[in-house]
Amino acid sequence: MSETTFSIEHRYLELPASFYTRVQPTPLSKPRMVCFNHTLAAQMGFHVQNENDWAAIGAGAELLEGMDPVAMKYTGHQFGVYNPELGDGRGLLLWETLGPDGKRWDWHLKGAGTTPYSRFGDGRAVLRSTVREYLCSEAMHGLGIPTTRALFMISAKDPVRRESIETAAALMRVANSHIRFGHFEFAAHHEGPETLKSLLEHVIALHFPHLISLPEEQRHRRWFEEVVERTARLIAKWQAVGFCHGVMNSDNMSIIGDTFDYGPYAFLDDFDAGFICNHSDHQGRYAYNRQPQMGFINCQYLATALLPVMEEDTVRECLQVYENAYNNHFRDLMRAKLGLDEPDDSDMSLIMDTFSMLHEHHIDYTRFFRGLSNLHSHGSAPVRDLFVDRSVADEWLQRYEARLQQETRAHDAREHAMRRTNPKYILRNYLAQQVIVEAQNGDYQPMHELLRVLANPFDEQPEFDHYAALPPDWGKHLNISCSS
Repeated sequence: MSETTFSIEHRYLELPASFYTRVQPTPLSKPRMVCFNHTLAAQMGFHVQNENDWAAIGAGAELLEGMDPVAMKYTGHQFGVYNPELGDGRGLLLWETLGPDGKRWDWHLKGAGTTPYSRFGDGRAVLRSTVREYLCSEAMHGLGIPTTRALFMISAKDPVRRESIETAAALMRVANSHIRFGHFEFAAHHEGPETLKSLLEHVIALHFPHLISLPEEQRHRRWFEEVVERTARLIAKWQAVGFCHGVMNSDNMSIIGDTFDYGPYAFLDDFDAGFICNHSDHQGRYAYNRQPQMGFINCQYLATALLPVMEEDTVRECLQVYENAYNNHFRDLMRAKLGLDEPDDSDMSLIMDTFSMLHEHHIDYTRFFRGLSNLHSHGSAPVRDLFVDRSVADEWLQRYEARLQQETRAHDAREHAMRRTNPKYILRNYLAQQVIVEAQNGDYQPMHELLRVLANPFDEQPEFDHYAALPPDWGKHLNISCSS
């Protein structure tokens, strides 16, 4: 390894042994470094001269001194049904590092081979899904949405059977914590109150240290309130940017409020409130407009798991934090998107009517709000041209202009602020698909270029205007499944 300023820990291994199994990765053959996140590595406390030195680590063929791989055990509700058989079925926690800023990072190798929790899986990740996860975790970071990150990914020649034969890949996913709601469900339903309490105190000590000095009952209450609030605020951010997760099972819910596990996700193109991005989700459980409710349901699953160590009334009161936290943050985010700095009682009516209009007329979500961000500098055409019936746009714009009369900021100051909250560039599904096709042909340059664009989604970047174009017809309704 090149110069480092991080220290190594294995705090997860301080938990009872039932939370993990030591597993060595199963090596992949002929690994190739696809993408290495040098900016993130620097933040984590190290610099890399030769990316290719890391290919063997990504392939599971080598471990750095001090790495002690384990597969995590957890359970969870999948599509509303409790599954006790879950755990890291293809990923391994290698170690934890503390950067020069004191920030903690779990290193989790995804696609490392079978574990005791693989069930009938092969423990592998395919190139297609690994590219998608790398792209989306970095896109979300660029948008300012809490997320796991991608440190690097490798491709390999090993064949992997999914719907067809694909090739393997692996991702080094890093996060401040990989602990999920499902860890608490496992502890509560299978291990007992003492184990549950040890997990709770572990999470507080590492990730909520400001609560440590409080008396136990108050400490646990405040912690659960914060988890509920972080979850609500995260999903408000998803809704405001038009992001659909696709698999909001409780084992995919981060205990610290990160976006976690990128499977069949999508960013909205033409606005559709009931959009379902996962073609395996036949009931629409995780449709875009159900995400706020599903976030709350997952908090209820976590609340049930906490009952052995917390009073039922306390848990119930903590859950009540969700609705206000979500509603207030969503309203504030949408006001910012509309450039409304002076609160008015009529704002939620304007916001919801705007959503209804976008839904009814199938208006591109990102282009609409970006167009509003340049209304007085570029005129109304970028907004009006999204509508088949321009009179609908004109009527809405008239109402919007009337609302802006209550604002005190100058137009240019307001629109500058709006451009910092309404991205020009998002990871549209068709852009990801184009990159995947090139990657499958061995060309990763398009992936590198798209990552550069997505790192600064609010900037104009005129040389990359084509990445902000409306999707072609073939790119609007791509089928994305859980298979990865």
